[in-house]
Amino acid sequence: MIDRRFLCCSLFTLLVLIVAFAGLFSPTAILSPLGPSTLFAQDLKPLDKPPAGQTFVGEKVCSSCHFDQSLTWRKTKHAKGFEVLTEKYRTDKSCLKCHTTGFEEETGFKSVEATPALVGTSCEACHGPGSKHAETAKQFTGKELSDAQKKYVGSSIYRTQPKNVCVGCHLAQGHKKHPEYVKEEAK
Repeated sequence: MIDRRFLCCSLFTLLVLIVAFAGLFSPTAILSPLGPSTLFAQDLKPLDKPPAGQTFVGEKVCSSCHFDQSLTWRKTKHAKGFEVLTEKYRTDKSCLKCHTTGFEEETGFKSVEATPALVGTSCEACHGPGSKHAETAKQFTGKELSDAQKKYVGSSIYRTQPKNVCVGCHLAQGHKKHPEYVKEEAK
């Protein structure tokens, strides 16, 4: 039979050890792409390229950190890319490719009802899906980032995707004709 004092002392010791190591292995450190080494700013190294397997999160998630950029974007034609389409073209695949974000990609725009956060040509149309970028940045919420941390967080998404993403939609610059459509008043 185990002595109660021994059991209490053992449990207390275990509790003290758990609390002592909790700071070193916090959930954000364990869940971060670099693991516990993210606790030390000098250990942060920019990624060679953004992590694969990212999903689209939508402009509102982006704006939670990039508020000023979001305000600027909202005044552009890109932000209103879907609104300029008349009802007739809001389901036309040749239009949705450029007037929404991530159309025909697994986690991209499906419909206004299913993926309202991806209506219009938003941040991720140029920078690529941002789920892991948002996850990486979340561990630094409310903190002033060091230069190493800024570079690390910035390396988790493209500044501009490696393919010529602009020409894909701005067809005139790509020497291609815009798809035929009948100009009508947008609703």
